[in-house]
Amino acid sequence: MGAIFKKEFKSFFTSPVGYFVLALILALSGYFFTGYNLVGGSSELSGVYGSVFSLVLVLVLPILTMRLFSDEKRQRTDQALLTSPVSLTSITLGKFFAALLMFAIGMSITLVFSLIIAFQVTPDWMVIIGNYLGMMLMGGMVIAIGLLISCLTESQIIAALGTAATAFVLTMLDSLSYMFSSNKILTDVIGFLSVTGRYNDFTTGIINYDNIIFFLSFQALFLFLTVRVLDHKRWS
Repeated sequence: MGAIFKKEFKSFFTSPVGYFVLALILALSGYFFTGYNLVGGSSELSGVYGSVFSLVLVLVLPILTMRLFSDEKRQRTDQALLTSPVSLTSITLGKFFAALLMFAIGMSITLVFSLIIAFQVTPDWMVIIGNYLGMMLMGGMVIAIGLLISCLTESQIIAALGTAATAFVLTMLDSLSYMFSSNKILTDVIGFLSVTGRYNDFTTGIINYDNIIFFLSFQALFLFLTVRVLDHKRWS
């Protein structure tokens, strides 16, 4: 897994993808911090985190994950990868953690804003910690989804659009619960799957272990499905 992780993480900086992702996160976070805090005079950072992260889900993470497997297929190196002595689980986890670390580095840029606010007032550090934990957990789930979609197609554009569409639908699940409010069973199912509701708990500084297990479980599910798809490709 270590070799795959190093190769994938290094590839982000040997291509424009890594620099573009970091620049996009920096531009988005700087824009919202200026609007909410510097111009608006607010010392709260939750609005900045929420606004930035909602765009990161549908814009940045699809770009980050679109090439992880589809590029291997496009360059016809996927068979060499699948028949290498490295296990499929290690290949999947290596690519997943490389993308997750890249995402974490990008989001860590916003820590500067917390330090700027700390010079003026004492920020609520539990809210800040909760925001970062929520972003890593939900972002990790979308990265796992993007990894699965990337291994299903050799088109990076299709992989990016599929991941973006899935992330958008996940954020809109709460709206669906209002549409089907007359159906209690369906409303309960949507409520259980509501990633936005679970993420919002973190943004208020509430660290709920059920929510942590929920996101980690779905990450594991999509990574498992990716391994199964790769295993099918290996023997087909």
